[in-house]
Amino acid sequence: MAAGEIVIRPLAGIGEVGEGDDLGRLVMQAGAPRDGEVVVLSQKIVSKSEGRLRRLDEVEPGAEANELAGRLDKDPRIVELVLAESAIVIRAERGVLITETSGGWICANAGIDSSNVGEDGVVALLPVDADASARRIRAEIAAAGGGSPAVVIADSFGRAWRLGQADMAIGCAGVAPIDDWRGRHDRDGRELRATEIALGDELAAAADLVRTKDSGVPGAILSGLGHRVTLGDGPGAVALRRPPTEDLFR
Repeated sequence: MAAGEIVIRPLAGIGEVGEGDDLGRLVMQAGAPRDGEVVVLSQKIVSKSEGRLRRLDEVEPGAEANELAGRLDKDPRIVELVLAESAIVIRAERGVLITETSGGWICANAGIDSSNVGEDGVVALLPVDADASARRIRAEIAAAGGGSPAVVIADSFGRAWRLGQADMAIGCAGVAPIDDWRGRHDRDGRELRATEIALGDELAAAADLVRTKDSGVPGAILSGLGHRVTLGDGPGAVALRRPPTEDLFR
């Protein structure tokens, strides 16, 4: 592999995952990741393994959920789950419900999603702590004989000023989520004052290039990034969250 070259291979062959499945062992069997590689997994497969699926017919919406659902033309049962998974509602207008999740992510519907969950009437919630999930999966891969590749857990997010969605990191272990260039210099010697590269998000988005939403492929393995993989687990994707004191739009 040439210097600066990255190879991305889809993580195929895992199959359907259920609650309690050892994701690290399944990843090792399907892709045999090595030290210095980065394993990117979809949020959905992690949520399934952690039992974060909910049946809508078992959800009883409360008064706030019913009021919001009527105003936004949404299923009140989903709104009830969104409220339960959220610390605060940021926006509720034009049919859109944007919240800050209990884990600190600002996204539509608290990240709750009904795609690729198998049967109708079931939705997936985000992992309770995706950084902890990434650390656990990294340890499981090592226990299965796969060394200590970095692990990134990715989910698709909309962007406030751009159309479409892109995968971003909501959990990571073994890689610094931000490559901070502040205080360093560009090729002309000028000091950089604001450049912080969202490396975790770039890894998540890169992995999404080799899979589609209907492929059944839950992730990818990236090679050529050994200089980015750390021995320790690191701060996790939580480091990517912008502090409220720096948020100019709330």
